[in-house]
Amino acid sequence: MAAGNGVRRIWVGQNGLLSTPAVSAAIRERVGLDGSKATGAFILTASHNPGGPNEDFGIKYNMENGGPAPEGITDKIYENTKTIKEYLTADLPDVDITAIGVTSFCGPEGYFDVEVFDPASDYVKLMKSIFDFESIQKLLSSPKFTFCYDALHGVAGAYAKRIFVEGLGAQESSLLNCVPKEDFGGGHPDPNLTYAKELVACMGLGKSNSEVEPPEFGAAADGDADRNMILGKRFFVTPSDSVAIIAANAVEAIPYFSAGLKGVARSMPTSAALDVVAKNLNLKFFEVPTGWKFFGNLMDAGLCSVCGEESFGTGSDHIREKDGIWAVLAWLSILAYKNRENLDGGKLVTVEDIVRNHWAAYGRHYYTRYDYENVDAGAAKELMACLVKLQSSLAEVNEIISGIQSDVSKVVHADEFEYKDPVDGSISKHQGIRYLFEDGSRLIFRLSGTGSEGATIRLYIEQYEKDPSKIGRDSQDALAPLVAVALGLSKMEEFTGRSAPTVIT
Repeated sequence: MAAGNGVRRIWVGQNGLLSTPAVSAAIRERVGLDGSKATGAFILTASHNPGGPNEDFGIKYNMENGGPAPEGITDKIYENTKTIKEYLTADLPDVDITAIGVTSFCGPEGYFDVEVFDPASDYVKLMKSIFDFESIQKLLSSPKFTFCYDALHGVAGAYAKRIFVEGLGAQESSLLNCVPKEDFGGGHPDPNLTYAKELVACMGLGKSNSEVEPPEFGAAADGDADRNMILGKRFFVTPSDSVAIIAANAVEAIPYFSAGLKGVARSMPTSAALDVVAKNLNLKFFEVPTGWKFFGNLMDAGLCSVCGEESFGTGSDHIREKDGIWAVLAWLSILAYKNRENLDGGKLVTVEDIVRNHWAAYGRHYYTRYDYENVDAGAAKELMACLVKLQSSLAEVNEIISGIQSDVSKVVHADEFEYKDPVDGSISKHQGIRYLFEDGSRLIFRLSGTGSEGATIRLYIEQYEKDPSKIGRDSQDALAPLVAVALGLSKMEEFTGRSAPTVIT
């Protein structure tokens, strides 16, 4: 199809394996054998809007900056699909995508080249320009430190051996599920506590009472390697805490940021842990709608260095996508920096130590997300409309809340989140319903998938705690009062008929 429509050259990763972050890097950095640069990319991925033959396949388009196409472009693409009456192809022989090199054809519009390249070489080079591999290698070679990485049989496996084993000296036995498979080994390539079962058990967080000592650090990737999960020994790091901790330590621990951060940003539903870091470090801060393209605009304008979202996505301005392996290397860099003087003697600074010290300095944002999937679309819209209507009277809201939980802070602001892009002036409306509390806590309600088969209601619950004596509480206990308020205020069970969410993360 590319040749039939006049494209001059295409690039493809060897064996068809390219992670989403590596695609972004290739668009931005790679120069072809003829000196050409990419002007965009199609990414065929199970991670983006799944809906193919077995509901596990999607297509996304990235622009010349390496980032996802903005709504203006995707809307035009959609409109064009309504008028397609024919499409052009060229009759060309198959190309061996297992072999690196260029295959040239005489196409209908002239010469047409297919260049197959090593999917890892460009990306490894980029990572080495960002991080101090020598200091990370010293950490990984210490007998005190143990490491485990789970690619969940996704495309991250094509990079794991090259980076962690060959580049950083980790043991090959530290890699789990790093052979990419079309069916992800029969599992679900989602880097969370529910689906990364083998890693969770390995890190001592499962139900197993194994006497084997867990590794000090563990991480998982999703199918296209743009999302990540960070774990310590018997300890889970929330994505919201992860991006805040990376931002707080980036300048000291990561050479790429040694001159300082331009700014930081998070998606609106993500906890406000990053906000507190930005305020304390006097950094520019942005709260954007869900969607990585909003971060890309800020980065292109030189306004943002580090960003993240609660759905396990973290990244920086080295590319225009979230980057799971980058996030793992960022954490290893922070651990290497914190342990730079005690690998040969003294107590190891652990992942849990870093997180708890961060809470002591900035406060803790207890956080959870409830997903109510396949809810009746009409009932879901009614619930959201009721929440919007309530916002007209904060006095009424607080009266309802006090009747549910008298010891919860008062709501001081409520709205439907609307974002005006500071770069291009575009406005994104109806991005979620917010209830902001006097003590820094928040309730967020978002709706998605309002088709004929139902909708998903996402409820984000965040309790901010500054009292050092209360930051070590069990998360479920700390959030219980605010959970009760969220369910009561929204009349969740009354509208949906559900006494419990489908998924809790």
